[in-house]
Parts: sequence; structure tokens; C-alpha cells
Amino acid sequence: MIYSHEVQHMCVVKKGANHPNAPIPEEGKWVRATQITDISGLTHGVGWCAPQQGACKLTLNVKEGIIQEALIETIGCSGMTHSAAMCSEILPGKTLLEALNTDLVCDAINTAMRELFLQIVYGRTQSAFSEGGLPIGAGLEDLGKGLRSQVGTMFGTLAKGPRYLEMAEGYCTRMAVDADDEVIGYEFIHMGKFMDMVKKGTDANEALEKAKGSYGRFKDAAKYIDPRHE
Repeated sequence: MIYSHEVQHMCVVKKGANHPNAPIPEEGKWVRATQITDISGLTHGVGWCAPQQGACKLTLNVKEGIIQEALIETIGCSGMTHSAAMCSEILPGKTLLEALNTDLVCDAINTAMRELFLQIVYGRTQSAFSEGGLPIGAGLEDLGKGLRSQVGTMFGTLAKGPRYLEMAEGYCTRMAVDADDEVIGYEFIHMGKFMDMVKKGTDANEALEKAKGSYGRFKDAAKYIDPRHE
């Protein structure tokens, strides 16, 4: 370590005060974090790319500074799905500092990593007050049955009104409207359940009917609309 000429000729004034860093809540205990291995917690965050063409929701489960679990959900850009695939291999096993300074292939994922880092090191995690934290695999609880992301996709125009394309329940097949052409419900296919049944050998048409559901006053409709073709 090199000291400047000015510092070398200074007299010593001893440091008397002991003012440590503030403790942060981590997995049911208060921790004075001084190094990266002191950090644990599960948290979520979102990121976006520079052109704001797509977004990423990132979930990390960190134990003693090392990422043990990562859930990467992307929307809005086809290339991001491939970036997420690579990121699912890249993140587990890295320390938070490594992950913060690693190219996670997509700017939206990189931005999400930055935002999560801030939450984690400041003690703003979902598991801050959960004794022992959350088990590895807890990130999957964010997903619906069939392990599909909770996605809402809607489209609307002034001339023709709204179109429901995808709800949390699943892929929207029909919208129900009343005599005044106002939406009163919708029909959906739960894609996770549908695929699970097909994989188990159920006939696709039978599985499709079993995976259907509806919301609102769907059965009271004056007419039904296919949101993709009408």
C-alpha cells in the first residue's frame, strides 16, 4: 500500500468511536453484514432493457452469499427466452458479487439482477423474517399449476374495444358479452393442466374440455367472441 508524502508526515490520531454498520434482517435474525458470505435471503425483482422492448422478473434464493436457486421469467421479446435459458445455468453457484458483474445475456435480466442485489444487501427480502429462510425450490411457488408463469395479455382499441388473450387462469378462448356488448366474463384453457393430462395419455380433445373453465357471468352472455379472430 502506498501513502502519499502528505499522509506520511501526518501525526496519528487514534480512532476512539466504534460505530458498526446497521444490522439487516435475514431469515429470522439480525445480521451485521461485513462480507458477501453474510448475506442470505429469497427475493424478487424486475428489470428492463434499454429500448424497453421486454422485461424480466427474477427470483433468487441466496444462502451465505451464494445463489442456490434462480427463477427467470421474461416477457415481450422472443430473444429473451433464450437468454433466460442460458441465465438459468449461469446464476446458480455464483456469489452475489459475481452475478452482479456477469453478463446475463440480456439487459433486462442484468437490470433485474442489479435491482435484486440492492434488495438483498439492504435486507429487503421476502424471507427477511422467516426463521431459517425458505427452502431451495420455493421460487416455483410463484408459478401456477403446470409450472407456468402468471401472465396477463390484453389488447384494446378505441374502435373495437378490449380483447382478453391470456389471464392468470390460462389461455382465453372466448369472451362473453351482454346485450349492450359489454364484457361480462370469459372462458379459458388452463394450459398447465391440459399439458399434464396429455402427457399422461388423455386424448387431446378430452383433455381440452377438462382443462376449460370460465369466469364471471359467462353462461349469461348474449353472445360469445373469439378474441383472436373476431
